[in-house]
Amino acid sequence: MLPPVDTDEQWDVVVPDEAVMRPGVEDLCGRLGLAGAPLHRFTEGSQPVYAVGDDLVLKLFPGAAADDALAEARVLSHLQGRLPVPTPRVRASGSYENGWRYVLMSRLPGEDLASAWPRIPRADRERLVTEAGEALAALHALDPGPLADVLGPGDWGAFLGRQRAGVVARQRKCGLPESWLEQIPDFLDAVPLPLRADAPPVLLHTEFMRQHLLVGSVGPGGSVGPGGSVGPGGSGGSGGSGGGAGRLGLTGLFDFEPAMIGDRAYDFVGVGLFVTRAEPGLLGRFMRAYGRTFEPRELLAHTLLHVYSNLPWYLRELPAPPEPTLDALAQAWFDTGYDRPQATGIKVR
Repeated sequence: MLPPVDTDEQWDVVVPDEAVMRPGVEDLCGRLGLAGAPLHRFTEGSQPVYAVGDDLVLKLFPGAAADDALAEARVLSHLQGRLPVPTPRVRASGSYENGWRYVLMSRLPGEDLASAWPRIPRADRERLVTEAGEALAALHALDPGPLADVLGPGDWGAFLGRQRAGVVARQRKCGLPESWLEQIPDFLDAVPLPLRADAPPVLLHTEFMRQHLLVGSVGPGGSVGPGGSVGPGGSGGSGGSGGGAGRLGLTGLFDFEPAMIGDRAYDFVGVGLFVTRAEPGLLGRFMRAYGRTFEPRELLAHTLLHVYSNLPWYLRELPAPPEPTLDALAQAWFDTGYDRPQATGIKVR
């Protein structure tokens, strides 16, 4: 069985150690009727995740993250069959030993979009971005009420207030230079973020990014092919293996562990930083497919207040603004125009 993991220190000792994790995973699979199934641990993600055979994925949550397991299982069940892009189907979920919980889910076909992106032609990128915008719009159109008992933060305004109170300290801890830190209070003062009266809280993914989207062969009528890598020399991603004819399309959206209920603009942090990544025209295309637009300064404000915000990392990964100001940064990363020159040297971490 797996040992207790209730602190960060215990997590650092137990979770990375496959010699400790594997026997517990094998035991749990046996209890789930999957004894002897091949196991492969994925390297990505904040929680330990295993492929079980070709068709299943087992995601484990230590006691310190037990609430996240409940949230993911509930959200996936709520979403099943309701989005234009497939999401994992929950096969089983529950408690294991020593506070651990698990979610056993179907494995989606395809390669993660982050790995596939460099090999995807511009026309296909544009179509995929359109599909992603439509998928996020469908997610935000669902009633989040049935999930209010498992998803936070409850009071969105209070959540933003707490994030605002600690934003400078968090970015300083990440290593943001003082020349940027000193701009944050005035910038946020000038960009109020009340929850819009005409836009009630929605179900948020909170990490809508290439790494959580799968791409592969999609047949007529949107049917998903057997999956596989994209283009020559592609390596398999989080999805299943195989191949198939058809146009390139989104074959999956996953990782709903950090889902929340709040302002829809919050999800556009991930969109701008990790899907469109300042590539000219793509954010505007995404927003058109989504059905509404957001101002660049509003999205940068949400970026600063995001739970996982790390501005120094983003500054290393994305194109630099023409001048070192937050206003210029908002335009560089979240502008929806089509007339900027092509950005180069963009890396996906």
